Amino acid sequence: MDWDQLELHPRIISAVRRCALSVRAVLCLSAPDLQRLSGLSRSDTQQLLTAAATACRRHAPLPALLSRGLQSSLRLSVGCPILDELLRGGLPAEGVTELSGESGAGKTQLALQVCLSVQYPTQYGGLNAGAVFISTEDSFPVRRRLQQLIRGQSCLRSDVPPSLISSLNFSDRVYIEHAADLASLQECVSRRVPLLLARGLVRLVVVDSVAALFRSDFLASDWLERNRQLLTFSAALHHLSREYSTPVLCINQVTDVFSSSDSLVPSSSTGTPTVAPALGLAWANQVMVRLMMWRLQGTVSRGDQSSAPRRLQVVFAPHLARGGRGAGVWREGVRGLTETA
Repeated sequence: MDWDQLELHPRIISAVRRCALSVRAVLCLSAPDLQRLSGLSRSDTQQLLTAAATACRRHAPLPALLSRGLQSSLRLSVGCPILDELLRGGLPAEGVTELSGESGAGKTQLALQVCLSVQYPTQYGGLNAGAVFISTEDSFPVRRRLQQLIRGQSCLRSDVPPSLISSLNFSDRVYIEHAADLASLQECVSRRVPLLLARGLVRLVVVDSVAALFRSDFLASDWLERNRQLLTFSAALHHLSREYSTPVLCINQVTDVFSSSDSLVPSSSTGTPTVAPALGLAWANQVMVRLMMWRLQGTVSRGDQSSAPRRLQVVFAPHLARGGRGAGVWREGVRGLTETA
């Protein structure tokens, strides 16, 4: 598509041609990056992005939930009624949900808990299928913690008959894949995961974490190529979710932000810097539900166990109000805290 086909002021067209940017390449950039690269004003940049998006759009835009039709009411429980209440039943059965937070917040543990929850029948908040867990980091003992969570299911899921819990072979239905670089990650998402979905073996895709490889495999000067590959990866996830009515949960890292206007969460260590999800607007625009989880100071107790308090926060979602609930990480899993805890 040529720039002359767009209804833009010649000044704007000249600026983007000097940068040698195509219409689609413009959409891979955030507004501040595009403004810095082209030298255009903020209003001109917004006009440019709007015109490029309109030209590339194949269909008229629809609200996120409307586009999912009858599937929009189906939810996947996270394994805790308090947290499910915050999420209005759990994770949407279609779409990409992001869970971000600092190291040690409990993100991976909650993701593993959802990998077990998906195996229950629908009347207990599951989808009666397994999960594929794609790990891009080796810092967390995934298999060991998964076995511990399996042993604690009878304690965590008191709403489920013990006979049903004992009949489920949880570990056999969690497929753990390791991706050490972007090529192996794309290979996994484009080949192995669709095969598992097509055979009905899994109904949940977890990526932990999406930021690890996209941060480590690119230099700062390679941001345009990074964004291009990030959007390609996101398109593959959205295709899997729509094609197989499968929730996709992506764990994301965070980055320190020192401007209070852009901050989302105060740092748990010093309280001075703030953090925001990594990968910027290019990734944020691909996410339907954004959740954040962070670790607070202090201690909460449950029986003979103690835990640092956590908080799970809804940042944005088309069907949820902004809000949060406290939680603790116990041997049996992640549980929400009552208001009096």
